[in-house]
Amino acid sequence: MNGFSIFAGVTINAKRYFIEIAYKGTNYHGWQFQNNAVSVQETIDKAISILLRTPITIVGSGRTDTGVHASQQFAHFDFEGDLDEFDFLKKINSLLPRDIAIFSLRNVTPEAHSRFDAQWRSYVYKITQRKTPFEDELSWHYFRPLDFKKMNEAAAMLVPHQDFECFSKVKTDVSHFGCKIKEAFWEQNDQELLFHITANRFLRGMVRAIVGTLTDVGENKLSKVDFQNILNSKDRNQAGSSAPAKGLYLCKVTYPERIFI
Repeated sequence: MNGFSIFAGVTINAKRYFIEIAYKGTNYHGWQFQNNAVSVQETIDKAISILLRTPITIVGSGRTDTGVHASQQFAHFDFEGDLDEFDFLKKINSLLPRDIAIFSLRNVTPEAHSRFDAQWRSYVYKITQRKTPFEDELSWHYFRPLDFKKMNEAAAMLVPHQDFECFSKVKTDVSHFGCKIKEAFWEQNDQELLFHITANRFLRGMVRAIVGTLTDVGENKLSKVDFQNILNSKDRNQAGSSAPAKGLYLCKVTYPERIFI
């Protein structure tokens, strides 16, 4: 087998595996496969297919847009064989480009699904308020003063709300705009601001639209009453501009323990 010990113990029935992924999204047109552009999913599909010598298509826990990063993303795939985690990680990471890494491989139940079984997804948005050459592609450089307290008060208003059509991209194929937000808050660390948000699902462009609108609150362009009116409007045109993609990270996806073997 040319040293590929991961092929040991091949069985007739395919087994399902979860992989934990991180990537810098700068050079990719989002997570999902694109006909005329390179995506994260396509890049990983090709690498695993080469390693396992069979066509593999991974299914991600969710989509990230062009330029958005992930410090923790999950995907699943099926393979008719027993895979050794150490061997798999060593070989797959040597095939992947430097801006994509796979951290773990876990065997899961046959019906486990990386997207549909995800209970919570967490994002963090990173703003730096001073010029930082090392963070140019990884954060939003925002030099105007922001009222941290007002932004946090407005962020708290997201949690009891349920319909987020006002923060969704207009052209989308979702059947509803309902999301259950578990937490939403800002954290301040010297010249850095981090926006944390966790929900059961997110709409296309939702987090970036929220961040852009909250910075309008922080600049006193919008009051808390204005922010509440935007939430109630269900109109994307009422909300602020979207924050740049480069500051956004998918940072955590939570699953029930029952799916892991």
